[in-house]
Amino acid sequence: LAWMDLGGVAVADSDDPQRTKFLVELEFVQCLANPHYLSWLSQEGYFQDDKFVSYLSYLQYWKQPQYVKFIVYPHCLYFLDILQHKEVRKFLVDNKDFALEAADQQFYH
Repeated sequence: LAWMDLGGVAVADSDDPQRTKFLVELEFVQCLANPHYLSWLSQEGYFQDDKFVSYLSYLQYWKQPQYVKFIVYPHCLYFLDILQHKEVRKFLVDNKDFALEAADQQFYH
């Protein structure tokens, strides 16, 4: 496989599972910047799933300098941080209107 260097993170071409994992995780982390997606995750019960919560913890590596430079929507890292707290996840589950309020605040910020 041919390797390419993405700003210090070496990933292989599209046939490489490591590259695919990198891109999928990058896309998922950036989706956390969308309050409507967070609302959907809460409504579907993901925030009550221990495996999913562990996955969110694992994704904290995106805050490291060699990875953060690939983030286009830095607000996602804020949500990744606060989702580490059980109280925040419970708040999202209990408050269905959060998505609209947060989206409005993002828009007018």
